[in-house]
Amino acid sequence: MIEQLRDFPEGILAFACRGHVTRQEYSEVLIPTVERALQQHEKIRLYYEIGPDFEGIDPGAVWADVKVGMGHLGRWERIAVVTDVAWIENTMKVFSFVIPADMRIFPVSDAASARDWIVADA
Repeated sequence: MIEQLRDFPEGILAFACRGHVTRQEYSEVLIPTVERALQQHEKIRLYYEIGPDFEGIDPGAVWADVKVGMGHLGRWERIAVVTDVAWIENTMKVFSFVIPADMRIFPVSDAASARDWIVADA
């Protein structure tokens, strides 16, 4: 499940992934929210939390994530990824060289620092 977190300032999108994430959730929750924000802001920040109850993600959702991220490559200002899921952390590190945004990965235990960092100077 993807849930939009609403307690962030304007221009900062925040999502939490729990349980199993589907392609449909990306299409109905994440993609429209990102598209609306990009219509209103030149650059946006993304806070992405993958909680300890995360069970996995459909391959179609992974592809949708890649398409959204790469389709707006120059429009990301900062990206905070909060996770203890090793394969997600490793994937983010591998692809960080193609993402021109300032991206940081935080362990779940440091989620408060991730929130502070993503909103700093916003």
